[in-house]
Formats: sequence, C-alpha cells, structure tokens
Amino acid sequence: MKNLGTYRGAPFVTSSYSHPSECVAVARPAGAPVAVLDSKDPSGPRLEFTRKAWAAFLADIPQSA
Repeated sequence: MKNLGTYRGAPFVTSSYSHPSECVAVARPAGAPVAVLDSKDPSGPRLEFTRKAWAAFLADIPQSA
C-alpha cells in the first residue's frame, strides 16, 4: 500500500474495498476536521470537512446488502 502521508498527525487511509491508487483517502485526526484527498495525487489539494458534515455525508451513503 502506498504511503499517502498524514494530516495533523493522522494517516490518510483508503477503503479496503478499493484499489489504493484509484480512490480517495481520508484522515481523521482527533479534534480536527476530516481531510480527504485523491490517492492518485497525494500532494495535491485536500478537502476539509467538519466532523458534523462528514458524519452527515457518511449517513447518506447507501449500505450494500
């Protein structure tokens, strides 16, 4: 697995269901915003979400059967 770096001390991780170089990576540092990046470009821009916004996003993702 490719090292995607860290955000405020938390490592960026990818889903175990996706190819590590073709998806997004997420870092969830304690007490800080959640950061998301494109794993194909780990030095590129990062999006930051409040924990509340991130939780709302995850709640809207359909669960697979």
